[in-house]
Amino acid sequence: MGEEIDRHWIRYALLAWLFVALWYLGAQWEQIQALGLGDTDDNMRLMQVRALLDGQRWYDLRNYYLNPPGGFDIHWSRIVDLPIAGLIVVLRPFVGTPEAERIACGIAPLLPLAIAFVGLGATARRLIGRHAWPLAIALLVLACNSTMLMFAPDRIDHHGWQLAMLSLTVAGLSDRKGGRGGAIVGAASAVSLSIGLEMMPYAAMAGAIITLQWIWDRGEARRVEGYALALGGGTALGYAAFGSYANMVQRCDALTPVYLTVMIVAGALLFALARLNPASRWVRLGLAVLAGAVIVAGFAWLFPQCLGRPEQVSPELARNWLNNVREAKPIYTHPFRQAFPIVTLPLIGLLGAFVAARRAIGERAPNMVGWAAVALFTLFACLMLLWQTRAGPAAQLLAVPGAAALIWIAVPLMLASGNMLVRVFGTAAVVLFASGAFSALSVQYLPIDKPDARSNAINRAGARCPAYGNLVQLNRYPAATVFSFVDLGPRIITVTHDKAVAGPYHRNGDAILDVQHAFGGSPEQFRAIAAKHNATYLLVCPNMAESTIYRARNPGGFYDRMARGETFAFLQPLPLPRNSPLRLFKISPP
Repeated sequence: MGEEIDRHWIRYALLAWLFVALWYLGAQWEQIQALGLGDTDDNMRLMQVRALLDGQRWYDLRNYYLNPPGGFDIHWSRIVDLPIAGLIVVLRPFVGTPEAERIACGIAPLLPLAIAFVGLGATARRLIGRHAWPLAIALLVLACNSTMLMFAPDRIDHHGWQLAMLSLTVAGLSDRKGGRGGAIVGAASAVSLSIGLEMMPYAAMAGAIITLQWIWDRGEARRVEGYALALGGGTALGYAAFGSYANMVQRCDALTPVYLTVMIVAGALLFALARLNPASRWVRLGLAVLAGAVIVAGFAWLFPQCLGRPEQVSPELARNWLNNVREAKPIYTHPFRQAFPIVTLPLIGLLGAFVAARRAIGERAPNMVGWAAVALFTLFACLMLLWQTRAGPAAQLLAVPGAAALIWIAVPLMLASGNMLVRVFGTAAVVLFASGAFSALSVQYLPIDKPDARSNAINRAGARCPAYGNLVQLNRYPAATVFSFVDLGPRIITVTHDKAVAGPYHRNGDAILDVQHAFGGSPEQFRAIAAKHNATYLLVCPNMAESTIYRARNPGGFYDRMARGETFAFLQPLPLPRNSPLRLFKISPP
């Protein structure tokens, strides 16, 4: 049986994925049926898929339901749209379009989880042991809470697919077959960059690690060649197949001609260095540094507009919105109750990776190069948390090999003890520590950072106002443009037949500022901005987090006066169900 499982381990890993996927679908079926797209990006993704299925051109990613009358261009690609659209096309002849959308949104995020199972399983087999892959999969599912949220039903945005590519990157770094491993890393990086630039730091670090391997050992030239060809060719193919019309200019927030040029040049230079492959380690180091300097200098010379923030937003928008996005802030700025469970596993994985790397190097084991690469990659992921909290899912995923190695090393030592207490409680303690499970358990009982009554009210409003059953009540009124909070915009256009003014996307920056100015200024200013966007309705959600910002920043402003109960002649209240958390008004034209 052991030989059978080892020979066909991918088949059994995918079988494990099927069981996990079915469990997720069963556990969250009620949410799936409520179209529980909890994030603004998930709602926008579904709108992008709908537009594609309704006949919008492949390279046209302009959204015409936000920022009317002209809409705005989003910086995404069609790659992630394809599985969602495919599921809808297959299912709708049997269950109808609305139900097909719900089921597709439930299934689609689970598809990249299968890739992550195989990627981490391969890494565990190569670095830890042939039979260690189930341990890696179990740690991913049971210990990586932040990571698994990105694969959960209805999480249809692109993060799950990028994490799946990251798992393949780790597998490629640990592959002893240099050409194949390098090609896997390059192809995974190219796909990830074609989806979005969020993982570009990890792609750059993976390239740096492969280059360092070659500098140390010229026998790694095949790995560099495979990586260079896959990276350059893959990004070119990704841009040709998925680059939108709006991304054909030199923007800095997506795979545009800017980063396409960088990746092709980087691939060409690395391929040339690997083919040259000088015998001296110092010469290889010097050539790698020279190539890096050429890339950096060329980037600064050709694309100076991209030396700052890639979003290229105005100072006002950065100050009032982008700089305040919670997931873009360092992990240490978050409450302990939130930060501790996120950082625990990455730190444990880092410890495990360094322990395993040291053991492998001391024993001159064949996997020592792979462990050194994984240790460096895990260290980089931990440091990324000091930059942005959104690095948490990737850091937890990269921690899995190191955490699994700790268990693989320590548990046999516990079981070999002659003391029964050590065997039982020692083994349990190792698993509890190495999995990081103690962090999630401890914060439940620590009296630290518990939300107060005001925070609970804000959280309730944030959950109730975007709920399908509440927003769909707007469909009782004729379709129009709704002026509302920025964070409600994508949900409004997804659930109702209405348009909305703004969503939280930097290319939608002018509309975001319009909403902020309208709610923070005078009633007359609100009315003029609403008319600019042809808005007929005003929809607000008292106590929603965004509403508290308008009141705090602009006391005496339009929204603050509304929240204090003041009425305005140009706003006519429209009835909604008694238990609705929303307030709807008809706006009289100026």
